[in-house]
Parts: sequence; C-alpha cells; structure tokens
Amino acid sequence: MKQERRGLRFLFDARAEVAPEGSPSKTVVARVTELSLNGRFIQTSAPFDVDALVLVKIFHEGAYFEAKARVAHVQAASGMGVMFREVKPFCQSVLQKWILSAMRSQTSESEMP
Repeated sequence: MKQERRGLRFLFDARAEVAPEGSPSKTVVARVTELSLNGRFIQTSAPFDVDALVLVKIFHEGAYFEAKARVAHVQAASGMGVMFREVKPFCQSVLQKWILSAMRSQTSESEMP
C-alpha cells in the first residue's frame, strides 16, 4: 500500500488499453501497476500528455473495467498517472472488488514473518 494525495493506492498488475477520448483507434496497450478508487498508474513507453482526456480499459481475472480519465502526471518512457473522471456504476463495483482483493492480498503479505 502506498499513500497518495487522494487516498490509498495498491499494487496491481493487469492488462490495460488507453486511447484519446476522441480517437479510439489510437489505442495504446499498457499495464496497470497501481490502483486506487480515484485513478491508477499505467505503465507504457508512450504516455499521453498531461491533461489529455483518455478512455481507460482494464482486463483482469475475467472482469472488465472502463472509465473516462485525465492524465495527471507523466513519467517519460515509463508511464502516466490518470485520475478517473467518469465511471459507470457497474465498473465502479468491479473496481471496488479489485481494490478489496488487492488490499487483502497486501495485508496478508505484510503479516507474514
């Protein structure tokens, strides 16, 4: 678990796709490496510019999540942090389940001797 300005974030590993909101054909395949209720870090060698509006899709353990987001920060050639702007109720419940699972997993790992 890591602390960030807008809440806790958890280590997470899943396949993702990110595209500019107005150009879904310009999809970039990436990995999600951190996750929170407010956003995530997306590992990619081709991050979008700060403040770009994007559509993010995540695929993990047979489930699917999608949200409109804004690029909040960029780490050149490493990835980008995105903040969710619009999440549909079904996708919000998927996100909550993933976070609960990640929280349980990381809590049990920290309790091991």
